[in-house]
Amino acid sequence: MFDGLKEKLGAFREDAADVAEEQADAQADSEAPDAAAEESADPSFTDRAKSLATGKVILDADDLEGPLWDLEMALLENDVEMEVAEEILDGIEAELVGEQKTITDSTESLIEDALREALLDVVSVGQFDFVERLAVADKPVVIVFTGVNGVGKTTTIAKLSKYLESRGFSSVLANGDTYRAGANEQIEVHADRLDRELISHEQGGDPAAVIYDAVEYATANDIDVVLGDTAGRLHTSDDLMSQLSKIDRVVEPDLTIFVDEAVAGQDAVNRAAEFDDAANIDGAILTKADADTHGGAAISIAKVTGAPILFLGTGQGYDDLQVFDPEAVVEELLGE
Repeated sequence: MFDGLKEKLGAFREDAADVAEEQADAQADSEAPDAAAEESADPSFTDRAKSLATGKVILDADDLEGPLWDLEMALLENDVEMEVAEEILDGIEAELVGEQKTITDSTESLIEDALREALLDVVSVGQFDFVERLAVADKPVVIVFTGVNGVGKTTTIAKLSKYLESRGFSSVLANGDTYRAGANEQIEVHADRLDRELISHEQGGDPAAVIYDAVEYATANDIDVVLGDTAGRLHTSDDLMSQLSKIDRVVEPDLTIFVDEAVAGQDAVNRAAEFDDAANIDGAILTKADADTHGGAAISIAKVTGAPILFLGTGQGYDDLQVFDPEAVVEELLGE
């Protein structure tokens, strides 16, 4: 993930270095202003002049304009949603304008430190220990999965069931995708391979009733977790989104997880916002993270929904599910 953004940061670093060089030249050429000049100068100019005379500078918006422009282009080209990118950059500018630094300090390093903190704030939003959350919750824990068609939602459910088993949690699968022909057969293949019980109804049945029956089964059989699939739906389908809202009301899941592709970019951001409106997303899992060269979807989805990215799908195997690590992602993003 994020290889494209790392390349784009090259231009940002060059502009930041130019800023530092210009400030050093300004310091070398500067002289303390006389009293008359100080009286006529505005406070910001006076502060900068005094700082230069003492070997320090105060950053202003002009110093940051070039580096932040390059950074904005890098974020946008790597699928960070425009409003999210602008908010990140506005925060960096607000933090650094008026910041005093010595001539030997690197403007580049100040901006990158601010960027690192800004990105970390975004991608770590709402983070929680998934296993610990399940361990302390009343059983069964009910998890419903949402998302559009074809993003790997059903396979992700199977992966999570395997992940939970390796950590001591039993699970039952529930097929709330009652609209699509072949949906029962698809999830049944996973259930058989993993030796899991599958609760399903005939095609065209009520999805909320299926998941409710799975909860009843889990309660009667001391199963720890219910993993409920739902129909893949376009975020523009009002009927299916209403059905998702019904599942939310009837079943009252402990967690609703949005699944989409890391490579979906801006489309994933728009879909996440719509699904969040319908069912209050508690977290997200991004599939095909091993094929993503941008990574902006993770940043944007976390920002738009206020919900954490919990896992990354990194392959087709049942073990190809990786816990999302915000710090590791940001360090990779900003790597030279």
